[in-house]
Amino acid sequence: MDFDGGDEIRFERLGKAGVVTLTRPRALNAVTHRMIKALGKALDAWEGDAGVSAVVVKAEGRAFSAGGDILHIYESGRAGKPPVDFFADEYRLNARIARFRKPYVALIDGIVMGGGVGISFHGSHRVLTENAQFAMPEVGIGFFPDVGASHLLPDLGGSFGMYLGLTGNRIRYGDALWSGLATHTIKAEDQAGLLDEIAVSGDPESELRSFFTPAKRETERQDLEAIAHHFSQASLADTISSLERAAAEDAFAAKTLATIRMRSPTSLNVAWREISAGLALSMDECMKMEFRILNRMLAGHDFYEGIRAAIIDKGSKPEWRPTSLDAVSAADVDAYFAPLGARELEL
Repeated sequence: MDFDGGDEIRFERLGKAGVVTLTRPRALNAVTHRMIKALGKALDAWEGDAGVSAVVVKAEGRAFSAGGDILHIYESGRAGKPPVDFFADEYRLNARIARFRKPYVALIDGIVMGGGVGISFHGSHRVLTENAQFAMPEVGIGFFPDVGASHLLPDLGGSFGMYLGLTGNRIRYGDALWSGLATHTIKAEDQAGLLDEIAVSGDPESELRSFFTPAKRETERQDLEAIAHHFSQASLADTISSLERAAAEDAFAAKTLATIRMRSPTSLNVAWREISAGLALSMDECMKMEFRILNRMLAGHDFYEGIRAAIIDKGSKPEWRPTSLDAVSAADVDAYFAPLGARELEL
């Protein structure tokens, strides 16, 4: 079955299941433009195919998908041709998955970050194994939690989504299940068996009930209570102040504060506003908001500086501009959310 994904993504029919496999294990299945276009075509075909009852997305290798192809984005942007079309198609696909009318099962075994989250967590069934690690680490590279994170993160209980967005911290499958990011947890060794059963019955919900293995929350109760307190404040400045007041007595608050202080001040401000706004927006509205932010990020400084420090000059310290949270004005942040006129994202 060829939807022109080349050697980057594979499509198969297995009984009643349309099966998608990400096949770039050496690149940790980073999502490319070609993969996005091919997956979109497959979903269009399978949604109208009465023989396909469910779609299952999985990956080869040790990562589900570590994100987007940021080196390509960096090089294109540096050459004066930021890949706006790539992001437009990616965001359209994220919204497409959210409104897909059949069960959409993401089998996540390994790292899932950034663009990988966008093609998995907007589906109906998010299935994580004990090897899964979830993160939206964009604020650490001067970017922002995108691919529908503004729709995904605000819904998590106890301000956990705001915490994940502002720190970029990784969580495992127990925290993902507790927070509502994951709908199910299973053993990694059961993935093939689960897929075989879905192929026969076409009913992921009933099959997942029999394969479900409970996963314990990894974050301690007192730390979850701290997250709920600090990250539910009325502004980013209030969140920072709350952490600062607690840092002397609470090691978790001190560590969390130290993590946030390494992130891009601009990204933090934008992420706080975006996640707060997303609570009252539909998925489509979130994607339009994120596309506005994206266009400004691609024209800015911190995103390229963050990629330079993380990938080009590995391990060097990024020089954020502005350098401090206080130096980012409300007007600066507003500019990221301003309408794009004729360049708005069309869904």
